[in-house]
Amino acid sequence: MFTPDARQSGSFMIGGDIEVTRLGFGAMRITGPGIWGEPADRAKALATLKRLPELGINLVDTADAYGPEVSENLIREALHPYEGMLIATKGGHTRHGPDIWKPVGNPDYLRQCVLMSLRRLGVERIDLWQLHRVGADCTPERQFEAIAAMRAQGLIRHVGLSEVTVEMIERARLYFPVATVQNRFNLVNRYSEDVLDYCTRENIGFIPWAPLAAGGLTKGDTVLTRLAGEKGVQPGQIALAWLLRRAPVMLPIPGTSSPEHVADNAAAAAIELSDEEFRQLDNDGRAEWASRNAG
Repeated sequence: MFTPDARQSGSFMIGGDIEVTRLGFGAMRITGPGIWGEPADRAKALATLKRLPELGINLVDTADAYGPEVSENLIREALHPYEGMLIATKGGHTRHGPDIWKPVGNPDYLRQCVLMSLRRLGVERIDLWQLHRVGADCTPERQFEAIAAMRAQGLIRHVGLSEVTVEMIERARLYFPVATVQNRFNLVNRYSEDVLDYCTRENIGFIPWAPLAAGGLTKGDTVLTRLAGEKGVQPGQIALAWLLRRAPVMLPIPGTSSPEHVADNAAAAAIELSDEEFRQLDNDGRAEWASRNAG
């Protein structure tokens, strides 16, 4: 009987000293609709989280804004004390209702985010804390200074950024080493291609959110659907395999609230793409991205 093992995706050293399995888990979808409130099936959400170590997944990405607070609380209930796991969280996004997000970069607020995440997760230091968005309410440098201070105080071990440009990463690196960057990226969304290439050169972990999105490539007779049929797997698993092949710093975090689905995602680690299969998928993905942005 085949048992999925995410460790077949290989490993990456975050910040040079925390080894994680490259195929991780995004804990946004274990909350309620609109990433708001408790999940419809709390027991199922907890079962999904408890499945992660069994599947070789030890990188879990969450945020104080997921729920808000709900995701972090569930993670503590299911996985604490996190032996052999890296629980990465984020702060800097306020929530005012379902699907409502407002970035705030006020240094006092960012410190509150870190202190409250420490309490909810039940840890003395957050091994990877990521600025969810660079807020527009104060300069990026004030935000970076505050984060650097928390790192110096031992509240944060490594720092990541989310939804940033290469220029913003370089500004942040004047204040602290940037261990990870989390931008939207998938087979059919390439707007962060330059950021990915920069992260690859600099050995910065790249965490693509919405990694399973494949747009029109999942419909009809496409390279994606053909390969999925030939290999007897799902199109989403092929999309994950493509991401893992795209760059050695790639750390996909597909999310779900289903124990069965998380096992399906982990199984993507075993899928091997030939050079030609990778090239064909890449070309089709670029073509769809270009058509979306034509004109």
